[in-house]
Amino acid sequence: MVSKSDQLLIVVSILEGRHFPKRPKHMLIVEAKFDGEQLATDPVDHTNQPEFATELAWEIDRKALHQHRLQRTPIKLQCFALDPVSSAKETIGYILLDLRAAQETKQAPKWYPLLSNKYTKFKSEIQISIALETDSKAPVDSFKAKGAPPRDGKVPAGLSGLDPKDVVAVLNEEGGYHQIGPADRCTDFFIMSVTIAFATQLEQLIPCSMKLPERQPEFFFYYCLLGNDVTNEPFNDLINPNFEPEKASVRIRSNVEILRVYLALQSKLQIHLCCGDQSLGSTEIPLTGLLKKGSSEISQRPVTVEGAFILDPPNRAKQKLAPIPVELAPTVGVSVALQREGVDTQSLVELKTQNEHEPQHSKKSSLTPIKEKLTEPESPSVSPLPPHNQSPPTKEDATESEVESLQYDKDTKPNPKAISSAPASVAQPVIIANASETASGQKIAVPATSHHFCFSIDLRSVHDLEVSFPVNCILRYSYPFFGSAAPIMTNPPVEVRKNMEVFLPQSYCAFDFATMPYQLQDTFLRIPLLIELWHKDKMSKDLLLGIARIQLSNILSSEKTRFLGSNGEQCWRQTYSESVPIIAAQGSNNRIIDLSYTITLEDYGLVKMREIFVSDSSQGLSAVQQKPSSLPPAPCSSEIQPESREALEYKAAVELEMWKEMQEDIFENQLKQKELAHMQALAEEWKKRDRERESLVQKKVAEYTILEGKLQKTLIDLEKREQQLVITEAELQRERKELKSERERNLQELQDCIRRAKEDGVHQVELERLKIKQLEEEKHRLQQQLKDAENKYKILEKEFHQFKDQQSNKPEIRLQSEINLLTLEKVELERKLESATKSKLHYKQQWGRALKELARLKQREQESQMARLKKQQEELEQMRLRYLASEEKDTVKTERQELLDIRNELNRLRQQEQKQYPDSREIASGKMDSPHGNAGEEGLDDYLTRLIEERDTLMRTGVYNHEDRIISELDRQIREVLAKSSASN
Repeated sequence: MVSKSDQLLIVVSILEGRHFPKRPKHMLIVEAKFDGEQLATDPVDHTNQPEFATELAWEIDRKALHQHRLQRTPIKLQCFALDPVSSAKETIGYILLDLRAAQETKQAPKWYPLLSNKYTKFKSEIQISIALETDSKAPVDSFKAKGAPPRDGKVPAGLSGLDPKDVVAVLNEEGGYHQIGPADRCTDFFIMSVTIAFATQLEQLIPCSMKLPERQPEFFFYYCLLGNDVTNEPFNDLINPNFEPEKASVRIRSNVEILRVYLALQSKLQIHLCCGDQSLGSTEIPLTGLLKKGSSEISQRPVTVEGAFILDPPNRAKQKLAPIPVELAPTVGVSVALQREGVDTQSLVELKTQNEHEPQHSKKSSLTPIKEKLTEPESPSVSPLPPHNQSPPTKEDATESEVESLQYDKDTKPNPKAISSAPASVAQPVIIANASETASGQKIAVPATSHHFCFSIDLRSVHDLEVSFPVNCILRYSYPFFGSAAPIMTNPPVEVRKNMEVFLPQSYCAFDFATMPYQLQDTFLRIPLLIELWHKDKMSKDLLLGIARIQLSNILSSEKTRFLGSNGEQCWRQTYSESVPIIAAQGSNNRIIDLSYTITLEDYGLVKMREIFVSDSSQGLSAVQQKPSSLPPAPCSSEIQPESREALEYKAAVELEMWKEMQEDIFENQLKQKELAHMQALAEEWKKRDRERESLVQKKVAEYTILEGKLQKTLIDLEKREQQLVITEAELQRERKELKSERERNLQELQDCIRRAKEDGVHQVELERLKIKQLEEEKHRLQQQLKDAENKYKILEKEFHQFKDQQSNKPEIRLQSEINLLTLEKVELERKLESATKSKLHYKQQWGRALKELARLKQREQESQMARLKKQQEELEQMRLRYLASEEKDTVKTERQELLDIRNELNRLRQQEQKQYPDSREIASGKMDSPHGNAGEEGLDDYLTRLIEERDTLMRTGVYNHEDRIISELDRQIREVLAKSSASN
């Protein structure tokens, strides 16, 4: 196989949209976010069918892609309506893409509807395709593998002109299958299935240095089947992994030759044992053996590759781990099956019912992938009880599953009469697979971890009837955990009257089954055995009278007795007897009658072989084949014809089998006799050596008594020393704790000091930066004002020269225009003065309201803050007075400055036209006071206001108080500014 590049590109193609409303002044844009990285398309017109035609790509490696797929990380696409004028983005809706849908083969684009669509009247959709591409910019190794030569030197028949690059699996969603190869050559359908049945020794994959999650970890198996990620149900116990076998199936359209080439290219299926997103071990199942060259086996029956495969931990060679012994190696039981659709195996139910000519309907699912649960006796389920007004189901009116169980038990389960007359240890096992199943079904050998149990129940008698009428009773029960869901009934019915005890006929039944001991205990604790009491009447339907609940877990606490099995192995038996009431089923809790029963549980130890059969029929049955050494396999009557039984070969084979059984019995008897003789010799030798040991023990006891006295004295001394050491150690621990607490306290104080110093420094730096920024802004503003003033001065100077020229020509007109200009300026000044006065009053009102609000806030403050608030109030009062004074000074200064300009201009005009224009001289001779600059005072007031605001801001944070150094420094600067201001006034 050609190795694939580890660097990939996740390419999302956003093609076009539909069902959008028209918005002429808006644009559409799509933003995609994945793994913290966000990409966006170019804005397109907001029309009915916007054309995006954009590809968005993210770089990723295969390991990260695998983790994202395990975590189901989505790719989120958000659609926005963009206003180009205001640059405002308006969310329309979003789309979530599943990363697991991205394949390395090109997929057809799909229409995705917008979720949470703002345009509720429109079903807006966007056409998107997602794919994986090899990153061409990724570094490629200089090493290149040589192409393997063909095995026979020529192209297989029917494959001429076929490029191996075309032999890929392409998903056809509409048809529900994967197509492998060109469409014109794909004429057949196949079903490929992977079954994970069991796992053993998984704890060997956990190294001592590995840290599992603190909570209960979950483990699961993961593999990729034709591009589909498949995981089984998680389990928690690695030592005894308990999970149901699962089968994942996929439907394939291809032909045999192309499928053989595909399996040669994809020659291995890799299965990982995972914990979260970490692989603990993996194994590879070869697939080339499914379709062998020149074999037409798949046309008649399914082909399989199965077995127990060893799981290897990752990077075993790099970690230099010691090899694990084969008997302790972690293994997983896997079966990979491939079959032609239509050539199916005969299920177990078909084999059992073919004599009764019942049709069998096989159901195939075209979905991909398909996950089917395989039922086993180890995973029991309680069948629902029938309604109280119905009779026990017979073959005519039973459900389909009950018919299957009845037919199944017809061939495999012995008659209760036969069981009651035979010992329980020799009873035929209930669950025996049909012999023909091994020829057509899939079987997986499982290691011997289950125990062979035999559970027998004897419903002995009923007594103490409480109802007024005589009951023609039948007892009925079923327990699917024992391997059969078919109901078991006592027959024939017996009549019970008051003050009678009636023994039930044919009430003994034994079940042979295989399961885990802990699973048996768990099932007995969870699921009771329900015994139904039916009244059988010839004139009407059978009536369900009551139900008795038998808690099977009681037998687990009973005493165990040991006995020898048929092969001489050690077995255990537990017996429990009890009398339970049968409660009415009509909703009331009234007792009807008492039932006496006896149950027995026998444990024969580990089973010698266990096989799981997997069937693809609609019922999805699986059987567990048990072969105890004392029980020969039951032959299937459907395969042995009457003619073959009369043949000489058949008779010779029967005689040979009988001779073999007889020889085995003779050999076993000889072995038992030898074993008995050896055991007697060993007993004699054991008694002799026991007497010798007894005398030696007596001698040793005397010596040990002397040594015990010495040891007692030494122990007393040691106890005294230990008490002294405990006292010293306690003192040492106390001093250590004190030193540790002192050190931590000093370290905390030091850290607090460092933190405060850092915060003070950072704050001081911020203050200085703010000051510098404000000074720079003030500098730029003053520079701009200076430039404006210079420009104005040049313009005025130019105008003045022009005015002088005009004045020399027409003094009367020039003077009149000047007078008009001055009049307009006077009116403008009066208007400004009036507006300034109104704004001053407005500010006074606002300040008054602020003072009232401040007074209310001061009342809510705590008493501990009264001194500080009083001090701030005084400073605020001074600042208010200064603010008012500053405001009045600004207004007066502005007015005086304007009046001074007018006076200076008039003085110049008066000097020039003093003799000719007495009116202008009178105007210019008006007395006006020159304003005085208050720039210095303004600077002090601004500085004072800024200091107070900084101090109050720091106090409001709650971090500082009046004792901190920075607050004290601000208070000192405020006092200095107040002192300077009062001195200047």
